Amino acid sequence: MNAQGQPAGDTAPVRVLLADDEHLIRGALAALLSFEEDLRVVAEAASGPEALAMARAHRPHVAVLDLEMPGADGVTVATSLRSELPDCRTMIVTGHGRPGHLKRALSAGVRGFVPKTVSAQRLAEIIRTVHAGGRYVDPELAADAISAGDSPLTARETQLLELAANGAPIAEIAERAALSPGTVRNYLSSAAAKLSAENRHAAVRIARSQGWL
Repeated sequence: MNAQGQPAGDTAPVRVLLADDEHLIRGALAALLSFEEDLRVVAEAASGPEALAMARAHRPHVAVLDLEMPGADGVTVATSLRSELPDCRTMIVTGHGRPGHLKRALSAGVRGFVPKTVSAQRLAEIIRTVHAGGRYVDPELAADAISAGDSPLTARETQLLELAANGAPIAEIAERAALSPGTVRNYLSSAAAKLSAENRHAAVRIARSQGWL
């Protein structure tokens, strides 16, 4: 018998982590994947931090992550897993992907990027592909990403907009970024101008809608 309790000559099932804050969707997906003999859902999570904790505890082969979750989004979780558990391959499943989300995901080492409209059977096939070392990106999302172009924001402007996303005052942003308040204002003003936004709050909304944050 091997570690998974399978006969020594059999191939062990692919261990899968499902992370989605919508309990009904996550539960239904887990139930449907249970019919796949070569896949085993070993853990479920409803938030980014919980997904990381479950991955550390259960060591899945593939983590299927919702793009938007409380605490940390799927790309952030994938970035952490790439560092902490390099043998765990990651996939993003999203209900409303944007070109910027796809580019961030690929930069984080994500191997699969699919819409939530995908069937359970097709998702199972993609999980197998990702586990085998392949990559799958939804064709429509890939085409949108190519046509949309890159973010006009610099790395520093992106960082400061992320810090401003929760409404933090300039002084707090400056302290966290180790910059002067005047420098922070200049960067945020530049970001707003590039996005044709009236202020930093509107810039955050626009950048998020494009998947650049």
